[in-house]
Amino acid sequence: MIRIGMAGALGRMGRRILELTAAAEDLEIGGIIDAPQNAGMEFTVGSESGKPQTLVVGNDPGAEIGKSDAIIDFTLANVCMPTVRLAVEKGVPCVIGTTGLDDAQKAELAELAKQIAIVFAPNMSVGVNLLFKLTREVSEILGLDYNCEITEIHHNLKKDAPSGTAVRLAERAAEGLGLDYHEHVAHGREGMVGERPRAEIGMHTLRGGDVVGEHTVAFIGQGERIELTHKAHNRDNFARGALVAARFAVKAKPGLYDMQDVLGLK
Repeated sequence: MIRIGMAGALGRMGRRILELTAAAEDLEIGGIIDAPQNAGMEFTVGSESGKPQTLVVGNDPGAEIGKSDAIIDFTLANVCMPTVRLAVEKGVPCVIGTTGLDDAQKAELAELAKQIAIVFAPNMSVGVNLLFKLTREVSEILGLDYNCEITEIHHNLKKDAPSGTAVRLAERAAEGLGLDYHEHVAHGREGMVGERPRAEIGMHTLRGGDVVGEHTVAFIGQGERIELTHKAHNRDNFARGALVAARFAVKAKPGLYDMQDVLGLK
């Protein structure tokens, strides 16, 4: 049995991951971590699979990580990094679905990954990771003769924009087009911006209602448009992917991996 620890256990993703962990035959729930003010809080998971169990949010993150064979983190960028550092101390591999990490935090992850296996992916969905691969391939085939525009929609409670998934899509498109994300991505347009540069990737963010997640990469040419779209119906596809990543991480050597590695898409 693999013991799955959860950082951000009371969040939307955390609860779904724990619910699916309780249902799995090869998994069991390890340490439970959430915001300090929630320490000691009790909640129940496993009812959907007929295996209800009461969990308690721990008050010592290091101890909770020590109860786990892998820790899954869906929190915030500034919360995630201390958890990963504790995981390194305990020798516990990490699966990180937290988005919004800056370049310095990503660089630190790469250093920490020299000591433990870390799967870092903005989206754990199998379908989305296929979309990453296709975006790279289509961008390379079509080139700059087709204008690449990315649109993402999420619920009105999401804090970061654009989504980590949209950023990764733009990075993949940039790779295929021979562009640089930081230099060539235009985050929305306003005013007299002039003609669209040939070497540009458009990024557009929509927020509203309870949309779980929708991403579209459009390649717009003369007389035709090609669109690659992924629509998430619920959070379970992300949760299942996180558990697939955890199973991968417990067997992997130290290193920084993404879902392309986990799914064998590279």
